[in-house]
Amino acid sequence: MEHGGHVLLSCTTPPVDKRPCHPPSLSCSPIPPSPEGMAATARPAPRPLPLPLPWSPLLPRFTQYNSPDDPPRGLRGARRLTLSPSPARRRARSLHLRCRLSDSASDPDPLRVAFACGGAGGHVYAAIALADELHASLPSSASLFLGAPPPSLESDAAASAPYPFAPIPRCLPHAVLDAALHLRRFRPHVLVATGGAPALPACLAALLLGVPFVIQDQDAGPAPATRLLAPLARRIFLGFNAPVRLLPKRKCAVYGNPVRMSIRKCRISKADAMASFFPRIGTVGEEGVEVLLVLGGTEGSPEINVALLNMYYEMLRERRNRYIIWQTGPEGFCEMESLVRSHRRLLLTPFLHELDKAYAAADVVVSRAGSMSCTEVLVTGKPSILIPLPTMVDDHQTKNAYIMADVMGAKVITEDELDSSSLRSIIDEVFGDEKLMSDMSQKALSAARPNASTDIIRHICSLGHV
Repeated sequence: MEHGGHVLLSCTTPPVDKRPCHPPSLSCSPIPPSPEGMAATARPAPRPLPLPLPWSPLLPRFTQYNSPDDPPRGLRGARRLTLSPSPARRRARSLHLRCRLSDSASDPDPLRVAFACGGAGGHVYAAIALADELHASLPSSASLFLGAPPPSLESDAAASAPYPFAPIPRCLPHAVLDAALHLRRFRPHVLVATGGAPALPACLAALLLGVPFVIQDQDAGPAPATRLLAPLARRIFLGFNAPVRLLPKRKCAVYGNPVRMSIRKCRISKADAMASFFPRIGTVGEEGVEVLLVLGGTEGSPEINVALLNMYYEMLRERRNRYIIWQTGPEGFCEMESLVRSHRRLLLTPFLHELDKAYAAADVVVSRAGSMSCTEVLVTGKPSILIPLPTMVDDHQTKNAYIMADVMGAKVITEDELDSSSLRSIIDEVFGDEKLMSDMSQKALSAARPNASTDIIRHICSLGHV
């Protein structure tokens, strides 16, 4: 007779199976016995064992699947039965997470994190800082950067790090499709979006694939993409307190902005840093030497370049102990180089690749008020003169600048007020007041959050079990 799709022999006494008894495998089902045999030996069916899921060190201990016939499909295919730990237990587990992760370096499925960033240097270098911290805490982890095709800042930064890089086109429909293909191939456990044009399509692709994503917003005002994606994000990490009122509060965590490890942990002296920028002047003592660092952002600032061009030579002639490290930006370098008269106490460069040494050498920083520039000023404790760019989205640089003025007493010059006279006046005012410089430096260091990268990565790693 046929029973359940199998052919069984009908006889009075069931044949005795003399094969050795082994527990049934999950991958195959045993032949069902006859109805008589079932009545004689009626026992409850054994409960199927859960199969291992990716990134098992971060999964809850109690897991049950919806049905024995439905195999697990990643983290979203499981119904979790977990005990609710106390807040103290949760904090302790988070604090010791990295120690447990380091013991699982031989895990066959290491943690994979994708980073989506682009455009401004603040977005890109925040992602680089987080990736560096991730690999320092968990060497077995893997990272992938998603950004605009080369030539772009994010592709160059990822290549110099180095991290694998996947290009995303600028057309939104194509960008979502390409991002989905890259994410499906990489199979990340979490996506980290730090801002810029590539962040939106990457997050949309993550939603389509069921990949959890988090947002790291650096500015004092949240970006439009952050507001759009905030209800769907797993967590939102902020650099300032102000944006919390405009976002879902239960998802927000104000940890500060991540700063690259090379800047945070730079221990070079001022004299050694100056020797790397001005090798021809010999050994320079730190006493009485004034170093001005001028930054116009990653792309440079034509307005700052013009204001400094009209007064730099006279300032160097009158102040014999003053030096200038001037980053013009790649686009403005050739024009500035043709107009600037060479001087042994002036360094003109399109881009500072050794920014850690530049901060170590500097006494005062003149800069745009980008989020990453403000964070680096706080971490390094440098007195600063900030010139916000008013054309940015939501005018967030102006908000950043005035927050810095409240926090550390930074001097702010609006672009309408900027000219060679006003810039020279404020530079001399700051250099001429040692107490002011000392107060600005102490307040900056007090307000800095140098462990932002560590806190964010610890939180991201803990999301693997959510």
